[in-house]
Amino acid sequence: MTLTAHTNQDLDPGRLRAAFGAFPSGVVAVAAEVGGAPVGLAASSFTSVSLEPPLASFSIANTSKTWPDLRRARHLGVTVLAAHHGEVCRQLAGPVEHRFDGVAFTVREEDALTLDDGLVRFDCTIHDEVVAGDHTIVLLRVHAIEHADTSLPLVFHRSGFGRLSESA
Repeated sequence: MTLTAHTNQDLDPGRLRAAFGAFPSGVVAVAAEVGGAPVGLAASSFTSVSLEPPLASFSIANTSKTWPDLRRARHLGVTVLAAHHGEVCRQLAGPVEHRFDGVAFTVREEDALTLDDGLVRFDCTIHDEVVAGDHTIVLLRVHAIEHADTSLPLVFHRSGFGRLSESA
């Protein structure tokens, strides 16, 4: 098999998105109660960063209309979505006023909002924000975790949702 090297001129956004999409990732809900209402979004860029101090991160588009409101919360809830959350994930990416319709969630004392049936729930604060091109990398300080479920995670791959298969 021969691989063809492409120059920077070949890195149009569609081609780059397709290349990045070849790498599967999990999906999280990042949410909080802001001004008495649930505010949240779905992110497929969540990753662990450090054990000491406990840090994680996700990236958000600089054009996000949700992030300016969400970042005002005292704490953020991050919920690792399970394989059955495909529709919930689409909802979290849809119209703001319907993102939490029919979704069971809990709001913690410091405003962090987590989905009741997620795989893992994190209570976090914003540690730092780093502008990186057309996105911002949000570093989160983890204050508490709760393992809520042992089912398989929702997987985002090639612009669609999939699931892992059970190990034999």
